[in-house]
Amino acid sequence: MSERINYEMTAEDLDKLLKACKPVPYMVIGGYEPASPQENVNRAWAELGKKMGFDYMTVKPIYGKTDRFFSAMPSGIEAEK
Repeated sequence: MSERINYEMTAEDLDKLLKACKPVPYMVIGGYEPASPQENVNRAWAELGKKMGFDYMTVKPIYGKTDRFFSAMPSGIEAEK
């Protein structure tokens, strides 16, 4: 089993995650609601995980560092190295 790896996301990636957390005002027409902030941020983490090669469900903050730093388990080819 592979070990956790420390990662640093870009300022743009952090901004995308923070924007995904924000609720969006909406009106329900036809019974369809937009995705929740939780669904949006999960999708943003999944995209970042795919881009950087980690399993987004294993992300943990690195205390003592800024919000751009985190650790996670590598995924796919990265996990095999």
